[in-house]
Amino acid sequence: MEPSDVVIVLTTLPDGTDAGAFARTLVDEHLAACVSASGEMRSVYRWEGGVTEDVERQVIIKTTASRVQDLQARLTSLHPYSVPEFIVLTATDGSADYLAWVRHSVVA
Repeated sequence: MEPSDVVIVLTTLPDGTDAGAFARTLVDEHLAACVSASGEMRSVYRWEGGVTEDVERQVIIKTTASRVQDLQARLTSLHPYSVPEFIVLTATDGSADYLAWVRHSVVA
């Protein structure tokens, strides 16, 4: 198995955010090959000294390691949260065709 440069970035968006526009911006700007937004989910988390509960959407972003820094900067500028979730997971393996498509899709 060869290491992959493809990564998956996780973030969340609050209820009422236009996830489609958010996703389209990242794909249009070649920062992501694909952005998937889940349906509503309930998140419980610690924030500013208390426990908060909100409705959010999980957002899964497929890109390459070389685009992560630019993606993070753009995501931060678009995101309504002051501290948006930004977790990068390495795709250790996958379909060769799919991984090639991701790489090709994020070339500016």
